[in-house]
Amino acid sequence: MNDRLHTRVGNIALKNPVICGAGEHTMTGDAIRAALRHGAAAVVAKSTNESQAAKDQLDRTDYALFDAHWNPVPWHTAESRDATLFCRSGLVQREFDGWLDELAALDREAAASDAYVIPSLILSDLEQCARYAAQIEQAGLRVLEVNIGAPHGEEASKGAIRLERDAARIATIVSRLRASTRLPLWIKLTGQSEDVTGIAAAAQASGADAVVLMGRFMGFLPDLESQAPVLGTNAAIGGGWSLPLTARWIALARRRLGAAYPLIATNGARNGLDVARFLLAGATATEMTSAVFTSGYAALSDAIAELNAYLDSRGQCASRILGRAADQIESYQQQEARPGHWRCFAPASE
Repeated sequence: MNDRLHTRVGNIALKNPVICGAGEHTMTGDAIRAALRHGAAAVVAKSTNESQAAKDQLDRTDYALFDAHWNPVPWHTAESRDATLFCRSGLVQREFDGWLDELAALDREAAASDAYVIPSLILSDLEQCARYAAQIEQAGLRVLEVNIGAPHGEEASKGAIRLERDAARIATIVSRLRASTRLPLWIKLTGQSEDVTGIAAAAQASGADAVVLMGRFMGFLPDLESQAPVLGTNAAIGGGWSLPLTARWIALARRRLGAAYPLIATNGARNGLDVARFLLAGATATEMTSAVFTSGYAALSDAIAELNAYLDSRGQCASRILGRAADQIESYQQQEARPGHWRCFAPASE
C-alpha cells in the first residue's frame, strides 16, 4: 500500500481515497473487476431493492452529455470526462440472492488486492431493506452502503425509490438498519434539502458509520431544436460544476459532526485534483461515478496517479491534508475585520 494515499473511513482502511461509485458501469462482475484493475480502493455495485417498478425503470433509462454551452458531447472522449451528465435510470434487474452471491465472491477477489466490493441498497420498504442488510452481512460482505437520497425518488413510480429529507425519518431508518447489521454502514444522503448537515447529523446519531454527500440534483433542460424537454422529462444532473456545492456541504458537515467523523464525497469529482479538493474539504474518500460512466475505467487510475503526483510534489499525504481548507473557512464578518482584504472587481477596459 502506498502510505501517501492511505486513508480511513472509520474502521475501514482504504489504500487510496478513490472509490468507484454505483451506476451502470458497476452492474456486472466484469465491470466491477475492470474498476478494481484500475486501482479503485472500493467499488460500489449498482444498487438494488425489492421493487419491481424500480427494476422496470432501468428499461426506460436514457442519458445525455453536454458541454458548458449545453451542446451535446460524444461519449468516451477527452471531452466527456468534463461534461455534464443528464440522465434517468433504474435499479439492477437481478434476483437478490444471485446478485448477493456474485458480490460476495467479487469482494473475496477484491480483498486479495486490498480493495472492497460494496453492495448498495436503495430504500423502498424499510423492513425489507433491513432484512437485505442482514443477509448481506451473513454472506460475508464487509461494508454496506444504503442510498436514501436517490435523486429519482420523486419521479419514479410510487414506492419504487425513496428520497428522504426529514431528519426524524432518517433517524428512524438508520436506527432500524443499524439494528439489523453490524457491518460498517454508509448512508448516502441527498443535497436536495434545506438542512443537509441536519440530516447528516441525524444519520450519525442513529448509528451510520459514515455519510456520503451528496446525491445529484434533479434538473430540467429544454432542447432548442425540438423545443421539447431533453429526454422528455426531468432527470438527474451532475457535473464538475457541482464540486463546490458538494465541497461546501462536506466542510459544513465536518464542522457540525466533528473532524473525526468520516465523510465521503460524491458528485463533482472528475480527476485526481478534484479528489484532493474533496480531501481538503474534509472528505476521507471520494466516489467517482459520472466520470467513469462517461469516459471509462481509466478515469480511476488516472485520478489515483494525479492525486499521488500532487501529494508527492508537496511532500504530503492524504491523511495530513484532510480538512485543511475546511478548517480555515472564515465568515464574511471575519474577513471584513481585516483591513484591506477586500478587492473590488474592475471590468476590463474596451
